[in-house]
Amino acid sequence: MKNFLILVIAIFSLQMLTAQEQIFQPKDTISHSEDKVYEFTEPDIKPKYPEGMEGFYKFVIKNFQQPNKEGLYGKVVPTFIVEKDGSISNIKILKDVGYGSGDEAIRVLKKSGKWIPALINGQKVRSFASFSINIDTR
Repeated sequence: MKNFLILVIAIFSLQMLTAQEQIFQPKDTISHSEDKVYEFTEPDIKPKYPEGMEGFYKFVIKNFQQPNKEGLYGKVVPTFIVEKDGSISNIKILKDVGYGSGDEAIRVLKKSGKWIPALINGQKVRSFASFSINIDTR
């Protein structure tokens, strides 16, 4: 059955949204200083897994156990926050194929250890990240 199981981390998109301690820049088009509108500023350096993204992919492939359900097809999409100290928090599952796959993604992320946090102007910041795991047991 393992020959039919394929686990591929298809997308790892670190979408940098600073969490709680948000860092913003005012838009140039603002005319009233008391009614400032802000837009997001991406970090100068995005958070990284200590062994790089290839190392993270290998870690997930090695540790993620697909549900034992034939004919399963879809994506598991976890999101999380990389804290200033590199720890992971606020893990949520945006998309799940069922049969425990979301819980398994959470288990694997918790096991991944500390990351290298994002930086803005040389300062460590909290950042949002997400990736997807493609599951195909057809």
